Amino acid sequence: MTAPDSHPRSVYATEGLLRALLELASENHPDGVSTAISTVPAAELEGEDADAVPEETPVFAEYLLPDPGNSLTHVFGVELSTPNRNAQGRFISHPSGELELTLRDDLAEVVIVAVPPWRTDDETLAAFDRSGERLSLFELDAAPPERSFETES
Repeated sequence: MTAPDSHPRSVYATEGLLRALLELASENHPDGVSTAISTVPAAELEGEDADAVPEETPVFAEYLLPDPGNSLTHVFGVELSTPNRNAQGRFISHPSGELELTLRDDLAEVVIVAVPPWRTDDETLAAFDRSGERLSLFELDAAPPERSFETES
């Protein structure tokens, strides 16, 4: 999954994000995972592939921890809460092995789907648009800058 030049049918994600999402999927197996993922402009990335795509290219680099135990926002595996407006995509794991979008999935502009054995290759990880058409997924060896979290006292 080496990154070529930016293309509208291509999806870019940082190596760290993909590994974290696959670990999340593995830890929750045999249950599925569905969580929001968000992009940063490639210009903000640091690392070996930071300059692999044009600066304005959105690169998936962050995710929200899912809260599967919250019955007020999740019913029958479907998230009913207002979508996070800062999330441009969704990560979904399919423990059953279906590397495609299904009618049961939460949709987004871009959906990255993973299946066991939870690796970053074309047989176990893929990106789709909301209509279910497969997109090219490229992994970048880069990361967003570290951000500190401040707490109110």
